[in-house]
Amino acid sequence: MNIESRGYPRTVSCDGETIEITLMSPDDSGALSTFIGALPVHDLLFLRRDIRQPKVLTAWMDAIKRGALTSLVARVGTAMVGCSAIVVDEMSWPRHVGELRVLVTPSWRGRGLGRVLIQESFAIALGRGLEKLTVQMTVDQRAAIALFEELGFRAEAILGDQVKDCEGKAHDLALLSHNVASVHSTKQAYGVIDAVGSRD
Repeated sequence: MNIESRGYPRTVSCDGETIEITLMSPDDSGALSTFIGALPVHDLLFLRRDIRQPKVLTAWMDAIKRGALTSLVARVGTAMVGCSAIVVDEMSWPRHVGELRVLVTPSWRGRGLGRVLIQESFAIALGRGLEKLTVQMTVDQRAAIALFEELGFRAEAILGDQVKDCEGKAHDLALLSHNVASVHSTKQAYGVIDAVGSRD
């Protein structure tokens, strides 16, 4: 299965509303900037770069063009309410590992959208032949950590004082991982059967 065969855009029902999930393209740059600007800065600390910076967003779009990054966008109507990305460094030794990043606007948290984006990302990871996904977040993001653990991620490490916020305060990051290959035998348990299978 490749990404194209997933049939994006596709729609899913989430908390009684219709969500459109589609692949991110460079045309989404403006909407993505607006979406990021509405997020609490603390929610961005797990990212390796400050995506509020225009040059970082430009690098993100360039990576999509090169195929080095696969990103999804979630919309309600015309509003971007979430996005995800799988980052793979094809030139590195761990090129079988993808780093999963998920962002959801505050008004849509706790409504199942994060789960949908993770499930779709699992399907993409399987289609790309990745063997492992990792995810990082600050240790105080307990709801997000609980969701990832519910979907089979397990803690690998706590990275002490790994990032500093705008005020210079240091924060620990939790590193979790999942053996993507195991999803083949446990799709239903993790709720990804619809994401991996085709949808009309």
